Amino acid sequence: MAKKQKKQSGGTPATVALTAAGAAFTTHAYEHDPAHPSYGEEAAEAMGVSPDRVFKTLVAEVDGRLTVAVVPVSGSLDLKALATAAGGKKAAMADPAAAERTTGYVRGGISPLGQRRALPTVLDASAAGHATICVSAGRRGLEVELAPAVLAELTGAVTAPIAR
Repeated sequence: MAKKQKKQSGGTPATVALTAAGAAFTTHAYEHDPAHPSYGEEAAEAMGVSPDRVFKTLVAEVDGRLTVAVVPVSGSLDLKALATAAGGKKAAMADPAAAERTTGYVRGGISPLGQRRALPTVLDASAAGHATICVSAGRRGLEVELAPAVLAELTGAVTAPIAR
């Protein structure tokens, strides 16, 4: 099911960005079920990966500025911790339409990589406890597995405890 992504046309902006950066990664494709209640849990189940290694990409507003939070699907985002990590005072979930428009991805397929407009990113500190983690590769039913340090480097992410 997993295969190495090679340079090819037709990749998502996330896989194209990873390939262009020369990053080591693996893609995992699965059949997306629109009826599943959680995109992240569906990905973990479909790939047979622990939900604490599959991370969801959430877009929030910190003091009015769109910010990406990458947290394990097994937990939830602590908005107060996100605000602190991003150097702000207040955080709230972003309007889904604004998140889609700014990142260039649809909900359930938002990747922290290859966004239309790169946003400040905060990666939950728990990612460092894993050799690799999985994040959306830019569409529902496609995940990318990579080292947390590679994700942090390519997104310019700050690492902080933002999940609960």
